Amino acid sequence: MNLAFTIGPIKQAKADTIYARKAKKPSYLKNGLPAGPLPQVKTTPYIVHSSTGTPPSDKLLTNVQVYPNTITDQINIKYTIARNSIVTIKIMDVLGNNVATLLSDRVDSGERLVSTNLLTTKLTSGFYFLRVMVGTESVIKRITVL
Repeated sequence: MNLAFTIGPIKQAKADTIYARKAKKPSYLKNGLPAGPLPQVKTTPYIVHSSTGTPPSDKLLTNVQVYPNTITDQINIKYTIARNSIVTIKIMDVLGNNVATLLSDRVDSGERLVSTNLLTTKLTSGFYFLRVMVGTESVIKRITVL
Protein backbone atom coordinates (compact mmCIF):
# COMPACT_ATOMS: atom_id res chain seq x y z
CA MET A 1 0.00 0.00 0.00
CA ASN A 2 1.37 3.41 -1.02
CA LEU A 3 1.31 6.00 1.74
CA ALA A 4 1.07 8.90 -0.70
CA PHE A 5 -2.51 7.96 -1.58
CA THR A 6 -3.82 7.08 1.86
CA ILE A 7 -6.43 9.22 3.46
CA GLY A 8 -5.76 10.58 6.88
CA PRO A 9 -2.68 11.85 8.67
CA ILE A 10 0.71 10.51 7.68
CA LYS A 11 2.34 9.02 10.70
CA GLN A 12 5.82 8.22 9.46
CA ALA A 13 7.46 8.59 6.07
CA LYS A 14 9.35 5.78 4.47
CA ALA A 15 13.05 6.26 3.89
CA ASP A 16 12.76 6.12 0.07
CA THR A 17 9.96 8.73 -0.15
CA ILE A 18 10.69 12.46 0.09
CA TYR A 19 7.75 14.66 1.04
CA ALA A 20 9.52 17.96 1.52
CA ARG A 21 12.61 19.37 -0.14
CA LYS A 22 15.54 20.05 2.06
CA ALA A 23 17.16 23.46 1.99
CA LYS A 24 19.77 23.56 -0.76
CA LYS A 25 23.38 24.08 0.03
CA PRO A 26 25.06 26.96 -1.78
CA SER A 27 26.26 25.90 -5.19
CA TYR A 28 29.99 25.91 -5.84
CA LEU A 29 31.94 25.72 -9.05
CA LYS A 30 34.76 23.24 -9.59
CA ASN A 31 37.34 25.75 -8.46
CA GLY A 32 35.54 26.30 -5.14
CA LEU A 33 34.08 29.73 -5.91
CA PRO A 34 30.40 30.23 -5.16
CA ALA A 35 28.13 30.34 -8.21
CA GLY A 36 26.24 33.58 -7.86
CA PRO A 37 24.35 35.70 -10.32
CA LEU A 38 26.05 36.26 -13.66
CA PRO A 39 27.57 39.68 -14.34
CA GLN A 40 25.76 42.02 -16.67
CA VAL A 41 26.85 41.96 -20.30
CA LYS A 42 27.86 45.37 -21.57
CA THR A 43 26.43 46.03 -25.00
CA THR A 44 28.39 48.23 -27.33
CA PRO A 45 26.53 50.12 -30.00
CA TYR A 46 27.54 49.43 -33.56
CA ILE A 47 27.82 52.05 -36.24
CA VAL A 48 26.15 51.64 -39.60
CA HIS A 49 28.02 53.45 -42.34
CA SER A 50 25.68 54.82 -44.94
CA SER A 51 27.10 56.06 -48.17
CA THR A 52 25.58 57.29 -51.36
CA GLY A 53 27.82 55.23 -53.63
CA THR A 54 28.42 51.52 -53.75
CA PRO A 55 30.46 50.19 -50.83
CA PRO A 56 33.98 48.98 -51.56
CA SER A 57 34.03 45.24 -52.06
CA ASP A 58 36.72 42.59 -52.01
CA LYS A 59 34.91 40.64 -54.71
CA LEU A 60 36.38 40.55 -58.18
CA LEU A 61 33.28 39.09 -59.86
CA THR A 62 29.80 40.45 -59.18
CA ASN A 63 26.34 40.70 -60.72
CA VAL A 64 26.37 37.53 -62.82
CA GLN A 65 23.13 37.19 -64.80
CA VAL A 66 22.17 34.51 -67.32
CA TYR A 67 19.15 35.07 -69.54
CA PRO A 68 16.93 33.71 -70.90
CA ASN A 69 17.08 30.86 -68.42
CA THR A 70 15.24 28.40 -70.64
CA ILE A 71 17.64 28.47 -73.56
CA THR A 72 16.67 27.42 -77.06
CA ASP A 73 19.34 28.89 -79.33
CA GLN A 74 21.15 31.90 -77.77
CA ILE A 75 22.51 32.57 -74.27
CA ASN A 76 23.32 35.99 -72.83
CA ILE A 77 25.69 36.29 -69.87
CA LYS A 78 26.13 39.62 -68.12
CA TYR A 79 28.75 40.10 -65.38
CA THR A 80 30.82 42.83 -63.73
CA ILE A 81 34.50 42.52 -62.84
CA ALA A 82 36.47 44.92 -60.66
CA ARG A 83 39.81 44.85 -62.51
CA ASN A 84 41.50 43.43 -65.59
CA SER A 85 41.77 39.67 -65.33
CA ILE A 86 41.33 36.41 -67.19
CA VAL A 87 37.68 35.36 -67.54
CA THR A 88 36.65 31.78 -68.33
CA ILE A 89 33.05 30.82 -69.02
CA LYS A 90 32.30 27.10 -69.27
CA ILE A 91 29.20 24.96 -69.65
CA MET A 92 29.30 21.76 -67.59
CA ASP A 93 26.92 18.82 -67.40
CA VAL A 94 25.38 17.52 -64.19
CA LEU A 95 28.40 15.31 -63.50
CA GLY A 96 30.79 18.27 -63.74
CA ASN A 97 32.29 17.37 -67.12
CA ASN A 98 33.26 20.29 -69.32
CA VAL A 99 30.86 20.36 -72.31
CA ALA A 100 31.81 23.69 -73.90
CA THR A 101 34.06 26.67 -73.24
CA LEU A 102 32.33 29.88 -74.28
CA LEU A 103 35.08 32.36 -73.33
CA SER A 104 38.64 32.17 -72.10
CA ASP A 105 40.30 35.56 -72.48
CA ARG A 106 41.69 38.58 -70.62
CA VAL A 107 38.91 41.12 -70.13
CA ASP A 108 39.01 44.76 -68.99
CA SER A 109 37.20 45.87 -65.85
CA GLY A 110 33.57 46.91 -65.93
CA GLU A 111 30.26 45.39 -66.95
CA ARG A 112 30.47 42.88 -69.80
CA LEU A 113 27.92 41.05 -71.92
CA VAL A 114 28.65 37.77 -73.72
CA SER A 115 26.13 36.50 -76.27
CA THR A 116 26.67 33.07 -77.78
CA ASN A 117 24.70 30.92 -80.20
CA LEU A 118 24.29 27.48 -78.61
CA LEU A 119 23.39 25.73 -81.86
CA THR A 120 27.12 25.45 -82.64
CA THR A 121 27.83 23.59 -79.37
CA LYS A 122 25.18 20.91 -80.10
CA LEU A 123 23.88 20.67 -76.54
CA THR A 124 21.09 18.15 -75.98
CA SER A 125 18.02 19.07 -73.97
CA GLY A 126 18.52 19.02 -70.21
CA PHE A 127 20.07 20.75 -67.23
CA TYR A 128 23.56 22.23 -67.37
CA PHE A 129 25.70 24.45 -65.19
CA LEU A 130 27.34 27.66 -66.41
CA ARG A 131 30.58 28.45 -64.56
CA VAL A 132 32.03 31.96 -64.74
CA MET A 133 35.60 32.06 -63.36
CA VAL A 134 37.57 35.26 -62.76
CA GLY A 135 40.91 34.82 -61.03
CA THR A 136 40.26 32.60 -58.01
CA GLU A 137 36.54 33.40 -57.81
CA SER A 138 33.81 31.52 -59.61
CA VAL A 139 30.02 31.72 -59.85
CA ILE A 140 27.93 28.75 -60.96
CA LYS A 141 24.45 29.17 -62.43
CA ARG A 142 22.02 26.42 -63.47
CA ILE A 143 20.63 26.65 -66.99
CA THR A 144 18.01 24.65 -68.87
CA VAL A 145 18.44 23.85 -72.55
CA LEU A 146 15.41 22.92 -74.66
